[in-house]
Amino acid sequence: MGAKNKKRVVLPSRPDPPTVDQILEDINRAFQNDPVFSVLEDANQDAKRGSSDNEVETKYLQSCRYLEMNERLQEVRGELVQRREELRTAGEQLGISVAEVKGKAL
Repeated sequence: MGAKNKKRVVLPSRPDPPTVDQILEDINRAFQNDPVFSVLEDANQDAKRGSSDNEVETKYLQSCRYLEMNERLQEVRGELVQRREELRTAGEQLGISVAEVKGKAL
């Protein structure tokens, strides 16, 4: 009477997404004090005060920094590929040298 006797639960299928008309109907039926609309209202008031300018500037600077870092990462990636190839070549040469030394020692 272990886990083998448990019945598998079948989940209901996912409902279809709402249509545009259904979404508009929901928006029109929403109360004025609905939290979604209060958040949008707060954002509009902040924009009027100019705080969104600071936010936009911050996002812009973050984007610029991201692009600079991404470019630097691509450069470093290329350097690492080159160094990996140099190390691989040096390893092959070391192996050849070790084989020569072993051959001379015998």
